Amino acid sequence: MSVTLLARKKIQALVPYQSARRIGGSGEVWLNANESPDVCDFSYEGDELNRYPEFQPEALINGYAAYAGVEPNQVLASRGADEAIEVLIRAFCEPNEDSITICAPTYGMYAVSAETIGVEIKTVALDANFDPDYAALAKIDSKIIFLCAPNNPTGNMLDEAKLCELLEAQKDKALVVVDEAYIEFCEELSVVKLLGGYDNLVITRTLSKAFALAGLRCGFTVAGREVIEVMSKVIAPYPIARPVAEIAAKALSQDGLKVMRERVARLNAIRSQAVEDLSKLNIVQEIFPATGNYILVRFDDSARVFKTLGEQGIVLRDFANKPRLENCIRISIGNQQEVAATVSAIQGLERT
Repeated sequence: MSVTLLARKKIQALVPYQSARRIGGSGEVWLNANESPDVCDFSYEGDELNRYPEFQPEALINGYAAYAGVEPNQVLASRGADEAIEVLIRAFCEPNEDSITICAPTYGMYAVSAETIGVEIKTVALDANFDPDYAALAKIDSKIIFLCAPNNPTGNMLDEAKLCELLEAQKDKALVVVDEAYIEFCEELSVVKLLGGYDNLVITRTLSKAFALAGLRCGFTVAGREVIEVMSKVIAPYPIARPVAEIAAKALSQDGLKVMRERVARLNAIRSQAVEDLSKLNIVQEIFPATGNYILVRFDDSARVFKTLGEQGIVLRDFANKPRLENCIRISIGNQQEVAATVSAIQGLERT
């Protein structure tokens, strides 16, 4: 008997989330994982690696609370926002009884985390414009509703007034979790200001994107004190390693925030130029809202684009096999040279 048969039946049948690293690829220009093109100049200077870290390192929590404009007791640090998603489901959903709701197409880890825990997944499809169907979500019976803004991969943002109506409709019934992994690229659209009015609003964030610390694995939940207390019962006892806490705190310092905002301004400018250039091409059928550090583009023949650029060492993310995203490719915003080379390669296809 194979030992895999000892695994839970749901896990035996589970298809894991296909991250960029799992999918792989070969090339010199990697624009498939929404990573920052530059490396942060931070290092660990501590000497207490023989000691367990604090459960929630004070300097890190205070730093993120100040940055987000909330109180420290409204913040929980985790191993990336992915762990926050899993902890929320484990803390608030009864296996084989409760459900979460996702708005497809969207980030895949909400469904994968629920499935591994044995929680039902309900889907309310995004509307014709790829915005949430707020009316349907207001009526859904679920413990957690996941909304991604900017949505990965379509880039859509939330309608604040409709979100407030949804929060009111689901009061005492469901948490509404807004995934703001890419919010620094359009920070004026954050819904963090709504936290004071709705105790069922939860926001997840990360240092992986705008802060250029994907390899650090540091994320945050920002919510009311009661939500944070419940999550604190479930999360691992030492979720944040000492080097992670120290480096992340440096990234949240005034100097670190200045570097982050300069990076965001630079990447947004590169993104805007790429959108302008691509919009002129006949082989481009649609460019979705550009709000994060990526662009989702619908081509007339995405397989040709993906294959040709791959042969030139440019690795992109193919979404063509996802429902409603036929012929779509997501392009991460790399540095000026990487994006220029990518746009040039696509322009070359226009002429062939």
